[in-house]
Amino acid sequence: MTDIKRIGIITSGGDCGGLNAVIKGAARMANALDIETYVIPNGYAGLYNLVEFESLTRLTSDRIDNVDAALAGSEAGHSRVKIKKIKDEGKYERIKKGLAKFGIDALVISGGDDSGSVMVDLDGQGIPCVHVPKTMDLDLQTYSVGADSTINRIANFTVDLKTTGRTHNRIIVLEVFGRYAGHTALRGGIGADADCILIPEIPADFDVVYEHVKKVYMDRIRASDVNAGTYILIVAEGLRDAGGKELVDESAGVDAFGHKRLAGAGKFVRQELSRRFAADPEIPVFMKEQGLFVEELYMAPEVREVRPGHLVRCGRSSAFDVNFGKEGGAAAIFLLLEGLSGITVVEVDGSNILYKPTAEVIEQRLVDMDIVSLYETQGVCFGREPQQFSPVITRHEGKVCRHL
Repeated sequence: MTDIKRIGIITSGGDCGGLNAVIKGAARMANALDIETYVIPNGYAGLYNLVEFESLTRLTSDRIDNVDAALAGSEAGHSRVKIKKIKDEGKYERIKKGLAKFGIDALVISGGDDSGSVMVDLDGQGIPCVHVPKTMDLDLQTYSVGADSTINRIANFTVDLKTTGRTHNRIIVLEVFGRYAGHTALRGGIGADADCILIPEIPADFDVVYEHVKKVYMDRIRASDVNAGTYILIVAEGLRDAGGKELVDESAGVDAFGHKRLAGAGKFVRQELSRRFAADPEIPVFMKEQGLFVEELYMAPEVREVRPGHLVRCGRSSAFDVNFGKEGGAAAIFLLLEGLSGITVVEVDGSNILYKPTAEVIEQRLVDMDIVSLYETQGVCFGREPQQFSPVITRHEGKVCRHL
């Protein structure tokens, strides 16, 4: 095994559930093996500025005991910094000097695709590091800590909003994070029995969406003995319309990695549905039939947009993410001791620690269209003409994977 005495722990990118569990799992396992662990605060910004630090926080047994593994966010802090973009020709030597200053032999880094790409870069510069996958977007090739927590929060918010929707007979549009992959919108929406889920992988045909909204909404109110009903749409940022146009507010700018700050899809969907309701001659007839119509004041169903934003990534971590985080953090220590670097923890399966090269793991994974058709067959709208699910029946061999 490689002789490692001190390990630095970094969390980078966006905050989410399970990160404190990664820190706790790594630190506790390292302590059990007589290896010291230190927090390098504030992500890659902290790593770059490490040489300027006077001291680092050591994760002793007492200090790590104060870290709440079930709390989302990160005790180590975050920043969105791409090392390659730093305009300092000596940036890598500066980082190495910082690590040498504190006697740090290797790094455990937990982050998503952008953070993972920086880790690949650091590995290429001879800095030993192992990656624990983290992203609420669930768009890496492996499971990523934070995804389950976010999916559960999206589902809970959606269920809660149904009370408001039904009380006011509103259509609710809930816009959620996910960038260009719709995993959290899909899983959170299905978990809450959403009526329509619009994801980046499927260009939204608003003729299809509107007809589904109109039929389901009107049927519900007509079936109600108190003329009450609602309809819930989950909309993922990064959504495109049927013409391929990205539905995004261009004024939001870009982040430190040069990515557009995705926002505005929910607003667009709300406006599109409101416009169609206002122009549909069947709607006033329906409103009068249900005793809802008031000239100039209440002539069409109200569509409301809700953006929970960072509420889907904060608060408490799910038990699944705490388990995965602790296992992933602990596994990273063993991989570093084996002299491995530039790799990602995939899973701990009994005594087997599974890993893959990080460069492969950070390749984007999109929603499986067969899963979409399974739910379309059950009546969920995805903004396209429904496609029938065609199952292939196969006996399972081998272990059961927990990959969502």
